[in-house]
Amino acid sequence: MISLKPKLIVRYADLAGLLFKYGRGDLAQAAKLPQSLQDQGATFTTDESEDATPEEFAKDLESRGPTFIKLGQLLSTRPDLLPQPYLEALGRLQDNVKTVPFDDIRQTITEDLGVRLSRGFGSFDEQPLAAASLGQVHRATMRDGREVVVKVQRPGVRQQITEDLEALTELAEFLQANTAFGKSMGVADIIGTLHDTIYAELDYRLEADNARLLRRNLHEFELFRVPAVIDDYVSSRVITMEYIAGKKITDVNPGVLIELDRDALAQEIFRVYLHQVLVDGVFHADPHPGNLLLTKERQIALMDFGMVTRMAPRMQQRLLKMLMAISDGLGEEAAHIAIQMGRRTEEFKESEFIAAIATLVAKHNDKVVQRLEAGRIMMDIQCAAGKFGLRAPQEMTMLGKTLLNLDQVIATLSPDFNPNEALRNSAAELLQRQTSKRVSLTSAYQSLIEATEFAQNLPSRANRLAESLANNEFKIHVDAIDEKRLMAGMQKIANRITTGLVLAALIVGASLLMQSGSTWTFVMATVFFLFAAISGVILVWQAMFGDEPAKPRDR
Repeated sequence: MISLKPKLIVRYADLAGLLFKYGRGDLAQAAKLPQSLQDQGATFTTDESEDATPEEFAKDLESRGPTFIKLGQLLSTRPDLLPQPYLEALGRLQDNVKTVPFDDIRQTITEDLGVRLSRGFGSFDEQPLAAASLGQVHRATMRDGREVVVKVQRPGVRQQITEDLEALTELAEFLQANTAFGKSMGVADIIGTLHDTIYAELDYRLEADNARLLRRNLHEFELFRVPAVIDDYVSSRVITMEYIAGKKITDVNPGVLIELDRDALAQEIFRVYLHQVLVDGVFHADPHPGNLLLTKERQIALMDFGMVTRMAPRMQQRLLKMLMAISDGLGEEAAHIAIQMGRRTEEFKESEFIAAIATLVAKHNDKVVQRLEAGRIMMDIQCAAGKFGLRAPQEMTMLGKTLLNLDQVIATLSPDFNPNEALRNSAAELLQRQTSKRVSLTSAYQSLIEATEFAQNLPSRANRLAESLANNEFKIHVDAIDEKRLMAGMQKIANRITTGLVLAALIVGASLLMQSGSTWTFVMATVFFLFAAISGVILVWQAMFGDEPAKPRDR
């Protein structure tokens, strides 16, 4: 049973209500939530409600505030936890919240930036461009006339999220420690990921760092834009960035799309994300249509940098190998790569998982001849991993969701675009860029340092080895199958080698004696030669037919 803290009673009641309404009352009962909350006026039913549809579930999460909205977005990347209709409903989650009074916005900016609104900006629109659960966006101009957008965090949101996460963490840790479902699905790890993600989004200084990094990494792509950060106007609760006018790609008029070089734009978006994931190891993990705008200059602008994922070089290599395996229809190879990337549980069924992935990849390749639905396949691989006891890494989860969103955008721009062919054409370049990135001046210095350390330590290690040999302390431990049989075999081999050398010497000596010309030396040479020949035949016979077959060792 979890320890119910008075300040979190409302959160516990919300969690218990959700569990009962959507058919997981067993988990709520395991945590003793219903009995503890009866006095709080919470009413539950033990059967799933008639309103428990995927869309209703998404609405229930929306109504409970920012923490549950972010939880829903995270759950939308977990096909191993929820059925497909729920994933689709959660993938459409929107922040339907009321706008913050402008006086609160003004106060937050003044407190964080240390300047009055009228002094810091040339103009500032009181009506927000957008209002979300964490922050609110306003359009403004700088004193020098530059157009910018200012995102300001909602007052009190941090405290609300802290209390929500405290209740969620306590419940998740209890379920993971005390229920089979919690243990197999790693629910505490899920809430841990939510904790890290949401607190990263609450610090706008991190978002600014992400935007600067992506802008620097993607500067070579001419059809792609990342807005600049206004450095002096950033704090933990305020971020100011260059304003880029544009429309969501999915909202662009079809007549405008016809005038575009849509194949070039689709190719650019695809190359940008391959570059982020497989070369830089840092990628924008939320490319839904609202975050990719078509600008007046016919470029693609990337927005909202709160959700950025990083991955290690080893993970990059494995993801590239997996994408190539999926592209070539090599299901078993993709399964083995997934096993290398994931973490096995005690219930992991390797052979069944490999068979399932092979069937999955073959089915997708048969179904889609040209278009590679890599995002859908990776999400299905994750679902199979959860089913057969393999924990997929978070990087793979985020990449699957990213590619799934990206496929929607690319299909809108260019329905005939072939990601399969684009991936194959880019493979050589991606490998070259990965290699050149690893072979850098820093890596050369690291190798030099390691070589220097080896050279410095070599004399002392050689001295210790020599002292061990001189003091008869040097030992070699051999774990053989049968030590006695091994030594007897080695003795037999040594005897045969020696015998062979003696016989060879006799033959050579006999040939030299025959060249002397005298009768007695010719007779002696003949005797030596016959003896050597007969002995050689016997030695060969014993080697081929006389040895006993090895017997299995008793255990």
